[in-house]
Amino acid sequence: MHGAFAENGNARALDFVAASLCRGVNRVGWARRHSAVATTLLDHEFLGTKLTAMTDKNTALVPVEGWHCLHLFYRIEYGQWQLLSREEQNAAKTNLSSLVQEVRAMDSTQLLTLGVVTPKADVGFMLITPDLQNANQIEKRLSLSLGSDMLTPVYSYLSLTEESEYITSEDEYAKTLEPSVRKDPVKFDQALATFREGIKHYRQERVYPTLPDWPIVCFYNMSKRRGEQRNWYALPYDERRKLMKGHAAVGREFAGKVKQLITGSTGLDDAEWGVTLFARDTFEIKAIVYKMRFDPVSAEYADFGEFYIGIQLPLDELFRRLQL
Repeated sequence: MHGAFAENGNARALDFVAASLCRGVNRVGWARRHSAVATTLLDHEFLGTKLTAMTDKNTALVPVEGWHCLHLFYRIEYGQWQLLSREEQNAAKTNLSSLVQEVRAMDSTQLLTLGVVTPKADVGFMLITPDLQNANQIEKRLSLSLGSDMLTPVYSYLSLTEESEYITSEDEYAKTLEPSVRKDPVKFDQALATFREGIKHYRQERVYPTLPDWPIVCFYNMSKRRGEQRNWYALPYDERRKLMKGHAAVGREFAGKVKQLITGSTGLDDAEWGVTLFARDTFEIKAIVYKMRFDPVSAEYADFGEFYIGIQLPLDELFRRLQL
């Protein structure tokens, strides 16, 4: 198409030259016009190439740091489902099962299948994957996996895995060591090596996590307040950092009982963070959320969205629970 455009444009330019010579048009004036035509053609070719690259469906959209995280919750339209024959229902379930297997086989991609406990939704998915293109395609395919009218979205949330901006530095950690350790080069180096290994593990679990297989999954979003009386972002960094250290200390009390994944969503969704809690006991979910609400970070500066509780289930059991 570009070639046809160029040929037609060149033909018009030559016609213009001939007509201009016949009319005695100044050659300098024509040269300027001819140059403008050539420049326009080059601009068209250049922009066309750029636009093609920008719209290439295969262009990966992988962030500089972190993976995309999607929480998806659906209601099943049982009236529509009952209109299908048993063969059609089995084919739909096979389609969803095949899709889940395909997604889980993708590089650096994880997909959890959840039975939602309350009537807020029937089924949920938690997806983590690097490429936004894949996240988009998977979400659309999941929505249609049982048929065009079977799954109605009731809630969704997009975020990115991230590490905390209040992470302890080596210098700060060194100041917490006993004087005898700081004065002994061997012990000091050993302590720093242990610290670096711990920070490396922390960053890996926050930015490139492996989702646990613990059965209970709780998801909610949250934001920091920016009101006239309480504005988190108006606080000095050191004060925010001090408050967050106290907040983190509460979370560490539940080590081994609750695993949490905090994902950032500023500019990506309605709130600022998504919080996913994993546990083996609903009591621990209730306990950690309750205790944290007494911490100043939550009590004075946090606003929460709706809570969704799901149970990780293999698809065959999920289908039985949903009576599909």
